[in-house]
Amino acid sequence: MPFYQQMGQVPRKRHTVMRKPDGGIYNEELVGHEGFTGTASLLYHVHPPTSIKSAKRFRDLKWEAEDHPTLMHRHFLTSRVKPGGSATLDRVPLLFNNDIGMLYVEPDAVDEHFYRNAQADELVYVAKGKGILETSYGDLPYRQGDYVVIHRGIMHRWKMDLSVPHKLLVMESKGHVRWPKRYRNEFGQLLEGAPYSERDIGRPSELNTHDEKGDFRILVKQYDALNEMILDHHPFDVVGWDGYFYPWTFNINDFEPIVGRYHQPPPVHQTFQGDGFVVCSFCPRPFDFGENAIPAPYNHSNVDSDEVIYYCSEEFMSRKGIEFGSITHHPDGIPHGPHPGRYEASIGMKETKELAVMMDSFRPLKVAKAAHKIEDGNYHKSWLEGPISGPETG
Repeated sequence: MPFYQQMGQVPRKRHTVMRKPDGGIYNEELVGHEGFTGTASLLYHVHPPTSIKSAKRFRDLKWEAEDHPTLMHRHFLTSRVKPGGSATLDRVPLLFNNDIGMLYVEPDAVDEHFYRNAQADELVYVAKGKGILETSYGDLPYRQGDYVVIHRGIMHRWKMDLSVPHKLLVMESKGHVRWPKRYRNEFGQLLEGAPYSERDIGRPSELNTHDEKGDFRILVKQYDALNEMILDHHPFDVVGWDGYFYPWTFNINDFEPIVGRYHQPPPVHQTFQGDGFVVCSFCPRPFDFGENAIPAPYNHSNVDSDEVIYYCSEEFMSRKGIEFGSITHHPDGIPHGPHPGRYEASIGMKETKELAVMMDSFRPLKVAKAAHKIEDGNYHKSWLEGPISGPETG
């Protein structure tokens, strides 16, 4: 996390006594990544965070890949995903490898359990929805267009505003999700030339301390499974914390596009960096303004990466046949580029209103079996000249 935060009560010095009103001592907990050398925060609990009454393996979550993949461009329509269920229990796996997994869910029920991912950071794009992410660090408001960053090990619960539908694109990262290094100076501050600043970061707004005893159900993702634990007290019993490790949001509409006289490559849209992948945001922007400029991207072969785009609007200047919620997968091994007619049609255009999230993985992605049910089986033929039949299930 780029900068230091403090909420609630903390002692003046780390690892020193902080007394409760009754004379007892608050329980200090260090939470951070990369052992004791990465970003971390110190949390002060009313009760020991270790007081577990029971533990069991609850449900396997191993993602199954298709048996005999064919090298071709793919198109998945999330509008065909069965809506409903839990934001944490009913995610549909779509694409994955050892570095990153992409899942999708349209939840309509607020979880009663608490959740913690112990094997991945979660980067959740809120295509639709609003509410509060309840966490040990306080309440984190979220809204449509937010990227919600929930680092590994952060206890949380989605408190959705059920008056609006929810559409969540979930990316689970084995590594730490962070700002790209080139946007930061040697001290960690975002540069003047970065496409966003620290003012754009949403942080927990209110720390609600719960001092309640009883049986509280926690589901922890670890060992490719959900593990159920019963805690003897409410897990959000933190009276204060400080540090660099906490959940946060960034709204896609706060990304400031970088434009030029001639077509700029996708790295100018980069928003997040992970281990083995990057995430970019394609936002409304002026088009290239040089003489004879072609705004549509040129055909390209990224020989060491797969490209995945989630379309947050029905407009995308280089693509046809997509809809809100479409996901295209252009794998390493074959070139991709604008659909027929889109290259020429872009000449002279002044701006685009497109909105999309792109994830580029530097290792090949596997297609999950669950994605077959929502696949457009004709997409790989859509670059042929002449009429092509519409989307069909593959």
